[in-house]
Formats: sequence, structure tokens, C-alpha cells
Amino acid sequence: MKILNNKYLLLSMSLLVFTACIEDQEDAVPYSEQFVEVTSGTADFSNMVALGATVTAGYTDGALFYEGQKNSFANIMSGVMSQAIENQSSNTFSQPYTDDNIGGLLIGGQPYNGSRLFFNGSGPASLPGTTTTDALNVQAGPYSNMAAPGVNAVHMLAPGYGSFAGLQVGQANPYYVRMASSQGASILGDAIAQAPSFVSLWSGFSDALAYATDGGTNVPLPDLTSAQGFGFAFGTTAGSLNAYVANGVVINVPDVTNNPFFNTIPWNAIPLDAATAGGLSAAFAPYNGGLDASVGLYAATGGAYGISQAEADLRYILVEAGPANPILINDEELTVIDLTPFGGPVLPNLRHTNSSDKILLSTSSILGTQADPNNPTLVWGVSVPLDDTRVLTGSEISALQTAIAGMNSTIDALAPAGWARFDAHSFFNEVVEQGVQFDDYVMTGDLVFGGFFSLDGIHPTARGNALLANKVMEAIDATYGSNLSEAAAVAGEFPTNYSPTMN
Repeated sequence: MKILNNKYLLLSMSLLVFTACIEDQEDAVPYSEQFVEVTSGTADFSNMVALGATVTAGYTDGALFYEGQKNSFANIMSGVMSQAIENQSSNTFSQPYTDDNIGGLLIGGQPYNGSRLFFNGSGPASLPGTTTTDALNVQAGPYSNMAAPGVNAVHMLAPGYGSFAGLQVGQANPYYVRMASSQGASILGDAIAQAPSFVSLWSGFSDALAYATDGGTNVPLPDLTSAQGFGFAFGTTAGSLNAYVANGVVINVPDVTNNPFFNTIPWNAIPLDAATAGGLSAAFAPYNGGLDASVGLYAATGGAYGISQAEADLRYILVEAGPANPILINDEELTVIDLTPFGGPVLPNLRHTNSSDKILLSTSSILGTQADPNNPTLVWGVSVPLDDTRVLTGSEISALQTAIAGMNSTIDALAPAGWARFDAHSFFNEVVEQGVQFDDYVMTGDLVFGGFFSLDGIHPTARGNALLANKVMEAIDATYGSNLSEAAAVAGEFPTNYSPTMN
């Protein structure tokens, strides 16, 4: 079998070739310098506290780092809130800033997460170097921004979620370890202890994202049924905050499967020349023959053995010379075909992707490369299947979207009465499906070119966070009669990319 030429191994990564200039705007201001007399209406913005996960924390380009934190939507909002004439004695919005702009984290000197992504001239690449930010170098809070990457709804309630002991057994979050007020603290407790006058609550984003970025394989769907599931966790958090805080804004859960992380690599991204296509057809002929035999058994045994013709049609491995062949995957949802009682083999759960499947952006690092450096015929996604963690199947997408709808119904039912609501689900869909005007720019869901999503394909750029902050402030104004959105962030003051040389 002929190995794919290197120029074809890039597959669909031509989509990631960027021509836009890098914008290095480290000193972006968090709101318009045009004078506006900001009023708070019936709300009190003097001490705003934010709870959430990655987006609220300022995570961008695949990492948490100083400039990204400065441009978190929560920090941008707080800058406008601090101008309210009723709140001249307002507290400074504090965040647990990292020590550098490399990104990532250390745990006792050992790398935990990698550095941030940057544009290297042809696509996203990891910034060289290692962060100096160590989770065990505690910068005890609490902080105004109590968000931490990876925080699920139930994590906000957990005492010791920021403890050294919990970290050693995988029951603590290293980002919260670094900022927890004490070893026994909880995120919710640290938030309430600050006696906030206003709260931003975004719960459930990480619950949905964890399932999606795992390919729906090892991480379960968000729990909507058990007594300790999302309803309990969100309801307890929202109810506890409402008992101590008069005003706030609640943000619901976007459909994370619409993000470019799941929509940049096409399902039919494999180019094949005639020789390679012929070799693959010969190699998979026995598998296709086994499917035919299984269909015959199914008919002969009244469905007791084998598979239906419809499932066989889904599983046939058929290729042809051309630029757009589907990707070979292992799909554990398929029927296990054991032909050993009839003298045959156990067939692998192989199939080609179809238009209902989404390929994770992280797969780009292996797709079309040799699975065995000593065997050029073994190529990921071509002759060697991708495992389930690399793909969201149509059924997994549908299941997650149903779960997200359930989470948002729960949020609608349990959010404190009278608090502002921001529909992030509709907003993110609008960005992806038609684009959103932001001053002189139209922000879309395209990776990098769109301006809204950062290089990781999931989290907003600084400019995306500024747009998000403006939209959330509009929702706050509509509820409390404030005019925060009149002092809205200006698009041109926020970058879409950070330079690799940024200090």
C-alpha cells in the first residue's frame, strides 16, 4: 500500500492557514473611554463576584494566563460597573492572576497543563517554555473572580475542592487550590464570604464541555436525574447566593458542539490517490465480506445473529481516489459481530464517518500520520481507526444537546426570581450560524478568522469576551434599569490574537 504523500497528510488543515495579522494589544482598556455617566438603576454593583469555569476565568488559546485573565468578560464588566456614580466607593475586582503569559500550570514543579497556543504562521502551535505558576504556591483569596477552569456545577459546593489532600487523590482543582481561602473552603463559601452586592453565575458549561471534548466516551453526560445531579447542584448554589445577595445575572449553557473545535475538520477529510485507494479496497475486502455474511445470518436466524442490512450499509469500508474520503473510526455503538460459532472471526467495530459525525480539532495532530513509524501502510484515520475519544457521533451529539436543553430548563426554573438572565445558548448559536456585528467587525464562529473563538476553538478571544460582556450587560440593563451597555467595550481595543513574544 502506498503511503499518503506529505502534502496530503495535512488533510483539512489548510482551513487553519491564517493570513490575518497578529494583534499584540497588551494594554487594551476594558471599556470605552468615551464619557458616559453610568448608573446602576435598582442594582448595586459596588462588590461584584463572579462564579463559573473556563470562560469566566479568562481561559483562552487553550490556557489560563495573565493577559487572558485581564480580558475575561467578568473583568471587562466589572470595569464598567465600577464607573456607576452610585458606587464610587466600589471595591476593586480582584482576580487570581497567574505569574506569566506562558499559560499552563505546575503542581509542585511538575507540568500539569500545557502552554497557550499562538499563531506560528500556518496554524495554532504551543508556545515554547514552561510557566512559573505553581498551584502549590497558594495566593489565598477569596477573589472577586471565583471561576476556575474545569469547575462543574457540583464542584462549586464541595468543601476541600481547593485542598492539597484532595489534589493528591484527584478530588480537587489545582486552579482553585492556588486561590482557595483555606484547605476546607468551597467556591460557593468563598463567594458568599465576600458579602457581594451583585453576582454573575455561569454554571454547567464545563459539565457539557467535558463530555464533548472526551468524544462522549469516558465522561458521562451531565446528570439530570439523580438527587445529587445538576438540578441539586445548581439549585443549591443559586438558592444559597439568593439568600445573601440581592442582585445578579444568571447565564445558561451554550450548545458546545457548535464551537469550531468540533466543526473545523470535515468528516470527509481524507485525500487518496488511485494506488492508495486500490490498496485500501483490497485490505478491507475481508471485513466487508464479513459484514455480508453477518447480514445473511441475520436473515436466516430471524435477527438472532448478525446485523441488519441497514447497519451493514453504515459499516462498509468503501473508498475511491479523490480529495474527500471519509475518516476511518472505531464506533463502540455498533453491534458486536462474533462469527466464531460459525467458523468466522470477531469483526472490529469499524465504520467510516458520515455527515452526522464531528471530528475533534485535537485529532489534527495525528490524522493522516503514521500510527507505526516502521510501517508506512498504517495511517491514522485511513487504515487505522480513530478511537471514540476523537469523534462525536450523531447519537452522542443528539444526547448532549438534549442534556443541555434539560440543564437550561433547570436553570430557568431555579434561577433566583428577579435576577437578570443572559441566554448564552442563543447568543453562541447566533455567532456560529450568522455572525454578530461588533462595531466595525462581524464576529463569526470560524476558527481564528471569525474573531470570536480563540485558537483552541472553544473559548472566546479577548474581543469575543468584550462582545460577550456587552451582551451580558444589555441583559443586566434590561432587568435593573442600569445603563452599563452605554459604556460598552469597544471592539478595536481588544485583540483576537496574542503575540508569542508577549511579556
